[in-house]
Amino acid sequence: MAGLVAARVLGERFEDVTVLDRDALPEGGTPRRGVPQSAHPHVLLVSGLRELAGLFPGFEDELAGAGATRFDIGTSLCAYRYGRRWPREPTDLDLVSVSRPQLESLVRDRVTQLPGVTVRDGVSVTALAGDGGRVTGTVLDTGETLDADLVVDGSGRGSRSDRWLATLGFPAPEQTEIKVGVAYTTRLYRRGRDDLDGWRAAVVLPTPPHENRYGVALPIEGDRWIVSVGGWHIDAPPGDTAAFEEFAKSLPDPIVADLIATAEPLTDPATVRFPASRRRAFDRLDRLPAGYVALGDAFCSFNPIYGQGITVAAMAAGALGAALDRHGAATVAAARDYHRAAADLIATPWRFAVGGDFANPKTTGPRPRGTALSNWYARRIALASQVAPDINAAFLRVQQLIDPASVLFRPGLIARVLWLNRPGARTVPEGASAVRAR
Repeated sequence: MAGLVAARVLGERFEDVTVLDRDALPEGGTPRRGVPQSAHPHVLLVSGLRELAGLFPGFEDELAGAGATRFDIGTSLCAYRYGRRWPREPTDLDLVSVSRPQLESLVRDRVTQLPGVTVRDGVSVTALAGDGGRVTGTVLDTGETLDADLVVDGSGRGSRSDRWLATLGFPAPEQTEIKVGVAYTTRLYRRGRDDLDGWRAAVVLPTPPHENRYGVALPIEGDRWIVSVGGWHIDAPPGDTAAFEEFAKSLPDPIVADLIATAEPLTDPATVRFPASRRRAFDRLDRLPAGYVALGDAFCSFNPIYGQGITVAAMAAGALGAALDRHGAATVAAARDYHRAAADLIATPWRFAVGGDFANPKTTGPRPRGTALSNWYARRIALASQVAPDINAAFLRVQQLIDPASVLFRPGLIARVLWLNRPGARTVPEGASAVRAR
């Protein structure tokens, strides 16, 4: 996805753009090896949908035509945490649920229609070509060198950019790794008209530190549910049907377990592990080559449970286009400008994700300054949002990367959050997470 959105942006600024993918790309919405999470749930954040709709006019209609489901977060998503379900309140914020392979297929189809853009599959990059402080192309596993004015590394969290840059005499970026031990198992089910008792999707989240399991059920194309259960620091994610069903029953709200108890399964359980979030500090490098930038998971790989990666990649592609426009070419200054802009985009979702991960005491890695205070306040915002629709709306807009996090720290909102959390006023005790809502 990072490479595809980059190609869309670069197609307006370069005569020829080539997208390289080592997989043999499938037709339509089929999971593939190069995207380990492609068989698992994905939700496009509100801001991510807006970014893609801006890049590809009419994209929302194409999603709907492909079977995607659009729903209001407040009225159609059953969200459980801190001992209760959030009350139904309209937010005017719509999520779009579709399988990752279908989403990627639609984007790839649009990209391949762009003049001057070519997609080559079944080919791997083995090195960067360079000369005199500049990256000049890529070396392929076929032995071919593909010349380029700009190379965008969208090769994911397994990017070999550290080694590639070192070969050309450039320093590798400092890397931050947060070990989250995430694992989850997914299964597809046939979708009926009212399987979720009036809801269109469901998510059950743990209340840390004493809970670490979650579950999610999302509608996808083909009248199917994609259902996933897992969590943080899971040693043995459920690998068979019996374990999958028992894991779902262990969640503090029964909505996911009730769904899979009655729906018809269409696939066997499939498990994926995500050991650590990873961020590379390209923005802090003293020396950068011209003609090279990193985008998507090659820059920052988020815990996928938070659903931020595709949205941030789309935003970063826009930042790359803006940097090229300001500098007129793929210069060192343009690369530095872009990496700093991308780091600014990453800052808020990274802090949200890492803060949430460190709420679990088994999470390890460099802890950002102020994490304990941020988590303390985040919990109180969540509790207040369960009884105050306006606070919930403000929180969701930040969570969906629409508004800056500073919105949540305005004096008036802080005062209301603390007032609603005063002793004796809280309607949802922090220790009430064992309540099973019906």
